[in-house]
Amino acid sequence: MFVRYPVLLSTILLLQSPVFGTELNDAVRDDYETHLAKLFDYFHRNPELSLVEFETAKRMASELREAGFEVTENVGGTGVVAIMKNGAGPLVMMRADMDGLPVEEKSGLPNASRKQQQSPISGATVYTMHACGHDVHITSLVGTARQMAARRNQWSGTLMLVVQPAEERVLGAKAMRADRIWERFGTPDYALAFHVASSDLTGTINITEGSPYAGADTVDIIIHGVGAHGAYPHRGKDPIVLGSQIVLALQTLVARELPPREPGVVTVGSFHAGTKHNIISDTAHLQLTVRNTNEETRQLLLNGIKRIAVNMGRAAGLPEDKLPEVIISEESVPPTINDPVLTRRLKNAWVGAMGASTVVDNPVKGMGAEDFPYFSVDPAITSVYWQVGGTPAEDFKREAAGGEPVASHHSPLFKVAPESSVRVGVESTVVALMELMGR
Repeated sequence: MFVRYPVLLSTILLLQSPVFGTELNDAVRDDYETHLAKLFDYFHRNPELSLVEFETAKRMASELREAGFEVTENVGGTGVVAIMKNGAGPLVMMRADMDGLPVEEKSGLPNASRKQQQSPISGATVYTMHACGHDVHITSLVGTARQMAARRNQWSGTLMLVVQPAEERVLGAKAMRADRIWERFGTPDYALAFHVASSDLTGTINITEGSPYAGADTVDIIIHGVGAHGAYPHRGKDPIVLGSQIVLALQTLVARELPPREPGVVTVGSFHAGTKHNIISDTAHLQLTVRNTNEETRQLLLNGIKRIAVNMGRAAGLPEDKLPEVIISEESVPPTINDPVLTRRLKNAWVGAMGASTVVDNPVKGMGAEDFPYFSVDPAITSVYWQVGGTPAEDFKREAAGGEPVASHHSPLFKVAPESSVRVGVESTVVALMELMGR
């Protein structure tokens, strides 16, 4: 296990030197023009769905081997682990997720994806798209590998690059842990990752202390009723009416039970019941997503959902054996929480090497979730997760003037500026790694 000795003054001066920042910027620019631009284009045109990222994983393994890393494939499914040992020092993990989404791209870009793939969920053939920017992540990881390999005389330790499958289904990180990634390759002293963000300005690094991404639970509520003819409602117990009452009552959890300054979300995304106009169904099915930023809020919301659903069933006169069932899926993730000391340390390194205007602290407004925390809990690993800006200033100006809005992630219109996104992704990662591993 690496002992975290204080950073040497020479390393601090190196990272805060304008010469280092300029040299790195030039090197990454040259690599983008000669190699990474074509690689990004390939990934953008050929996205693959969660759990079936076979060609993406194969290409990533090839690129990382070519950069000089020892590569292991098929970790936790299609996952790839690349190791470069470079003397004594910390073991630092950098992760990039690689899966796309079942979305038909309508961005209008010349390299828009037209790829189709069989869904591992439905079996149907669907269009696929990198509608969340994972093509930026994996291209940047390759760029990082190439830069770190070229700078082996400047750092010491072991660098672990992780290409993770199935982030969009929050299955990949858990699968790699189940495949004993730490036992096979070593438990990191630090874990790092970033996400490109269409909500942030290109050329910027958005880093915040606390929780940049929420924890999420998938919850199903099965509502039992008594079927009847629609003309004789008094002979049945209508699960649609009960389900509607439960949906409305759930809104009070955040509005009236959660402290006003504590973030939380309870969203009912699906309500299925019935087959015909004049038939009162005997079941209804609600599907929920529940978001939080700490374990206390999570328990308050989950306990409240169960309390409301079950007791609304009692209020409707259902017998005990027909009360609503609340099912919490195993597909849940804890919140992403940045270590405050490491956050400040990396922020200072980025300011020194890339300039103060590059680093911003804009709290994430939504409650998006990530499965990256499975790499930083049990055991607890010091970690930081940051965002790289993906949208040019002119796009934000156009939106503010009433023009075309900036598309969100998971939209068929999603797009980011690839060159600035990839280049800042590589530069910010290399600076972070050199801060932790620099000689």
